[in-house]
Amino acid sequence: MNKDQVKGVAKEITGIAQENAGKLVGNKEQQAKGLLKQVEGKVEKSVGDAKEAIKDSLKK
Repeated sequence: MNKDQVKGVAKEITGIAQENAGKLVGNKEQQAKGLLKQVEGKVEKSVGDAKEAIKDSLKK
C-alpha cells in the first residue's frame, strides 16, 4: 500500500463522516462537501492503485 492509497482512503472516510454530520444537523452544504471529499478520496486511491499495479508489473 502506498501513500496515495492511504491518503485516499483517509479522505474518503473523512468525507463519509462529514456527509453524515451534515445529514444529522440538516446542513446540505456539509453533505455536499462530504460527498466531494469522498470522490476526491476515491480518485486519489485509484491513482495509488494504478501506481501499485505498475510497480508490481515491473517486478515481474
